[in-house]
Amino acid sequence: MKTGWTVLMSVVVVSCVMAGNAPVQLSLTPDIAIYDRSERVEGVALSIWGENPQSALALGFVNGSTGQSAGLSWSFILNYADSYKGLQWAPVNYTENDFLGWQLAFVNITGGSMQGLQTGWVNFAGQLTGLQLGFVNIADTAETGVQIGVLNFIPQNEWFTRLPDELAPGMVFVNWRF
Repeated sequence: MKTGWTVLMSVVVVSCVMAGNAPVQLSLTPDIAIYDRSERVEGVALSIWGENPQSALALGFVNGSTGQSAGLSWSFILNYADSYKGLQWAPVNYTENDFLGWQLAFVNITGGSMQGLQTGWVNFAGQLTGLQLGFVNIADTAETGVQIGVLNFIPQNEWFTRLPDELAPGMVFVNWRF
């Protein structure tokens, strides 16, 4: 068993030197981790609280993704990112800039462009291109988007004047803009 562990760790170290990216990241906090928080992770990140640029499977309590990141980020508390492509699953997902993919949480927030699917109790997108499913759905603006939920808001819409391209600034059950 000890020999197997030694061989595995040797392969990981050699891979890191050759590839220039971290294949595996283990972290308690962003500053207490195998690799520095600026090192790109391309593989698996297991964290209590981790924060790296990544193209990885990130599993942890709090997953932070800096820069342009991608993959599957699955957290027990919070996923946060600068920009992200892929899947984010947690009680809370926050992407400061752009998101492409699927966010599944109680609360999903994308400050920039959200392209894809948001499912949760509360969904917010700076600019929506896709589908929001939740109790409360909010999009500052929408290119092409549909909201299905109890309360749905797209403030740039006008009240029933541009049917069928847009519905209203606020609606119950469904709202859209095409």
